[in-house]
This record gives sequence, structure tokens and C-alpha cells, in this order.
Amino acid sequence: MGSRQILEVAVAAPLMGLFDYLPPPDTGVGLRPGMRVRVPFGKGTRVGLLMGLKATSTVPDGKLRQALAVLDAEPLLPDDLQRLMSWASAYYQHPPGEVIAAALPKALREGREPTRRRQLKTPPLAAAEVVSADVPPVLTADQARAGAAINATAGFRCFLLDGVTGSGKTEVYLRCVQERLNAGQQSLVLVPEIGLTPQLVERFRRRFPVPLAVLHSGLADGERLRAWTAARDGTARIVIGTRSAIFTPLRHPGLLVVDEEHDASYKQQDGFRYSARDLAVWRARELGVPLVLGSATPALESVENAQSGRYERLVLAERAGSAGQPTAHLIDMRTHQPRDGLTQPLLAAIRRHLAADGQVLIFLNRRGYAPTLVCIGCGTVISCTRCDARMVLHQQRGRVTCHHCGSERAVPEDCPACHADLRAVGQGTERLEQALAREFPDQVMERIDRDTTRRRGEIERRLERVHSLEARLLLGTQMLTKGHDFPGVTLVGIVDVDQGLFGTDFRSAERLAQTFIQVAGRAGRADRPGEVYLQTLFPDHPLLRVLLADGYGAFATMALAERQQAGWPPWSSLALVRAEATERPLVFSFLEAAAALARTALPPGLRVLGPAPAPMERRSGRYRGQLLLQADARRVLQRFLPDFRAALSALPAQRRVRWSVDVDPSELF
Repeated sequence: MGSRQILEVAVAAPLMGLFDYLPPPDTGVGLRPGMRVRVPFGKGTRVGLLMGLKATSTVPDGKLRQALAVLDAEPLLPDDLQRLMSWASAYYQHPPGEVIAAALPKALREGREPTRRRQLKTPPLAAAEVVSADVPPVLTADQARAGAAINATAGFRCFLLDGVTGSGKTEVYLRCVQERLNAGQQSLVLVPEIGLTPQLVERFRRRFPVPLAVLHSGLADGERLRAWTAARDGTARIVIGTRSAIFTPLRHPGLLVVDEEHDASYKQQDGFRYSARDLAVWRARELGVPLVLGSATPALESVENAQSGRYERLVLAERAGSAGQPTAHLIDMRTHQPRDGLTQPLLAAIRRHLAADGQVLIFLNRRGYAPTLVCIGCGTVISCTRCDARMVLHQQRGRVTCHHCGSERAVPEDCPACHADLRAVGQGTERLEQALAREFPDQVMERIDRDTTRRRGEIERRLERVHSLEARLLLGTQMLTKGHDFPGVTLVGIVDVDQGLFGTDFRSAERLAQTFIQVAGRAGRADRPGEVYLQTLFPDHPLLRVLLADGYGAFATMALAERQQAGWPPWSSLALVRAEATERPLVFSFLEAAAALARTALPPGLRVLGPAPAPMERRSGRYRGQLLLQADARRVLQRFLPDFRAALSALPAQRRVRWSVDVDPSELF
């Protein structure tokens, strides 16, 4: 090959390596990493990203193919993003071409040109012109200290902004963004859910008269491309987005923010299984800019990072303004029997708060009318034919639906086994809505869950009726726990707190504690005191007692001690090998071969657990199993995984299953 230039190209294909090509004829531009190239691939062509240039190739001369065209006159991606993608591919053991495909807008993956800068260019704002469009509130002492610490940072530093609900974390973000705007820099703000984006965008737009880009999966292809290009060109001074926005190029980076950093939505659960929060730490370090992780209920890994000094912890201990913490009450459902999910003490509290012109939020993290439809004669439960799951009754639509695979059918008229009557057992938000409407027929009520907010713009319309106080009763699922501010809510009722008390996953208690604190925190903002009522069959459960008596910080201390004793993260590092197939023996044949393979080359400090069935073994007509790798140190696992993954690819049994490696899995059981 001599000194001939060889292109290393990432192509979206399920293979871990890069692909070698000869340069295309007459490129007319200097080839640099970060440019897109069109290449022959198999019997067709693909658009790939040039990742590197080298002098020789291991591919024989006769098999080395020539790239067809260079699609960019300059690198499409900055150096820091190229490094991030390469690192993420290696860390998460995912093919580099698929990593890049997950990070780029669809239009760019298909070979279209980025929107030209002149189409988006707005006059640059001098620092003196970057003034607030609305009047900022007076900061609390804690807010002022936190903002000063972040703004005094030159270079990388990770801050854990640990603030109780209502303490004004968003105001701290705004003050830090203001500093970056004054310095001519961009800020990237991540939120966990699309539903949170509109209210945060509106708050930023009211404050700052500068171009702002929004990036999330609900955008049309053209909208996403324009926003991505505006961020890349520096036109957008502020970028707000969900998980995948961590891959947005920034021309003048100054600040990264991850709001609700504990939220599980930051972890991608299929395909390229990355954590946007963890990638934000890596990217901020590479860019040399501060990162702010904000939460009222920080992930236990983040708490430990703060305790060990890797993160700087900034505490907002008090609510902004005159608001105090809500008063919490437990309702023992062994003493107070619920009717349609509602006990008399909770109904009495709802009446009292409505009479005092308060708003009431009722929380139940289960949509539909009822989670179970059971025969009163033989006990048959109406189940999904494709999953190990019960069908959920959606009475208004007259359907039973599987919330796991999405299959649905008409509600059966009677038991398919004995033809006796069927009874709806348990409560979902749809049933609870009917019960509340019977008890409070004169009240306007809004139900916010995935069923009522499917249409575009529906969640905004419903939230507007809540914020305008037109609706006094608010009912919903976990969609309502993530960062929403309801100043009029004085009472929160948690209908069924017991769902998370006995989970088998080692993170179950953490998730329940976070949900409880986040839901309870919706009560008593502004200058009105708040109350929280929890219905439970286990009022003496230690987790509930710790949360009520001492708060999330005490829970985190207790939970971290338990994790350390058991050797779970953050005191170990995990990877989960998942497999699925239409036949159960195929799954376990592969996983048993994988376990044997791992044990033959097992380094000290690494353990193999399993294989075992997945918690829901059959889903969408496929059987699922898993194998857990647990290492005492992250470096041990990372050294082991590349060769292990390559060996898995060579197993004969792998051809008959779908399998993946999930590094730092957020769910185990």
C-alpha cells in the first residue's frame, strides 16, 4: 500500500470496528476526520463518518474499495464530539457507526446538507445587550452562594446542585446561563422528558432575548436539523433538549446542565444503551467547562461522588420565598378501607383544601381503569398472549391492553374458560378519575397520563388549565413528578405508595424514595402551606418512616451503607448480557455458553452471576434471559469487556438469538 491514504469510516452496522476505504476520486477538499463520506457497503451504499486517516490497511489490496464521495467541505462534527463518540462506543461496547447514527439528525445520516448558516444567522448580541427580558427574583442566600461558586469556575468542575423541591434550582441555572451569555458562550441544558421542555423553554425565553434551540424526539426531521445546525454554528446561544441532545455540537461551549439528574429517562434502554448524564460528565471534562447536576433527590451514585470529593455539592436547603416544607400524614388502609382507591381521611382532606381555594393533586402511577380483569367463578385472569403480563382494562375505549407489548383487544363479555362474569380489580387513573368525579361533581378536573396526552400539544393545554386555576383537581402518573411547578397545589394525595416497597431490583427503594419526595414536593409552593397524605398498608415500613421523619438525605445515607455492605454500585461496576429468542432453549444455550466463556478468562475482582430468566421472561412473543457481570472496579470490567464481547460474537449459539451488552444497566431484575 505504500504511503497511500486510507480512510477509517464509521458505518451504521452491527460490527464493532471501523471500515477501511480508499479516498474517492477528485475530492477537491482536504480530507479530515468529522466529514461524511458516501461509501459502497454490501450491495448498496451508505453514508458514514470519517473517523481517521492512516497509511496502511489490513484489508488486502484486491478487496479494498474506494469511497464514492466526500459530502462535507469541512468537518461536520467538532473534535470533542468525535472523541465523545469514540469513547462512548468503547465504554458501552456498541458499534461506532451505530453510535454516530444515534447522535446525528436523520437528514444528516441520509446525506443531506446541514442548513446553511446564512439561513439561520441573527445579529450577534454584544454582552451589554444580553439583559433579562423579565425581572429576576431576589436570590436566597443558598442560591446566591451556589451561583457564585459555579460562575467562579474556570475550566471543568462538576457541581451537584442538591436542592429541596421548590428551592429554586432553575433560577440558579438561569443566573449561570446569564454569565455564559455575557462571556459570549453557549449553554446546553438537558431535561429528562419531552413534557418538561415547553415550560422550561418558555422560562428561558422570557428571561433571555437570544436565539434558543430545542432538541427532542418529538420534532420533525427538518425542525431537528435546523436546531442542530443553529447550535453547531453558534447561532443558538442556549440549547435545551432531552437525552440525545448531549450529542449536540456547540461552537462556543460554556456550560452544561443536567436537570433532574437522577431520572432514569437519561439512560437509553435499547440499541445504544448510553447514560446522557454520565456522558455529560465526560463531555464537560473534555470541553473544560462546568457541569451542573441538579436534583431534589440525587442518584445515590451522585451522592457518593459528592461525599468522596469528585463532585462539589451545593445545597439549597430551603424553599424560595416564604414557602415551607409540606406536612406529611400516613393513612393506614388496614384501618381505613378504601372505596375505589380512596379512603375517607383522604377524601376529607380533599374537601378541606378545595373549600379553602387550594388545588389538589392525586398521584397514582398506574394508568388505565384497572390493572386486572379476573373471573369471579374460576379465578382466570385475562392475560396477554404474547407476554407474561396481565391485560389492563381501559374502560372508556372498551379495550384490554398489554402495557408491555402494546397488543390489545375488545373487552371480553365473560370468562373465556367458564363464561362467568369478569370483575375489574385494582385502580388505574381512569377509574380514579371516575371516583373523584362522583365525589366532587362540581370541580373541573384534569387527568394527565400517557393516555390523555398522546396528541401533540395536549399536555401543554392541560397544564395551562391547571396553571390558570380553571382545574382545581389534578390527577396523574409519574409524568407529574418531574420538575413541574404547580403554585396553587396545597394538597398531594398518594393513593398507593406500596407499589415500590417490595421490588426485587437493588434500586427499588431509591426509586420509591425519589418518587415520594418528588410527588410530595408539588404541595405548598409560594406562600401557602402544603400537606401530603399517603395511603399504605405498611405504615411502619422503615423506608417510609425514614423519609417522613428525616427526609431524602437520611434515606440516602442509609441506602448507601446497605449498598456498600452488599457490594452494589457505586461500590461495584455492572454489565448485563441480555438475550432473547422465540424459543426458550435458544436463549439459555447462548447464555450458558457466554457464562462458560466468561469463567474461563475471569480476572480477579470480577464475578459472573446467572444466567437467569428476565423478570418478565416472555415479552412480545419472545423469551428473555440475562447474565450479570459484577466487578469490584470499573477498570477491571472495562479491560475484560472488549475481548469478551468479541468472543461472544464468535459463539455458534449467538446466531439464533438477539443479544446485547448493557454497561451500567439501570434495571437488573
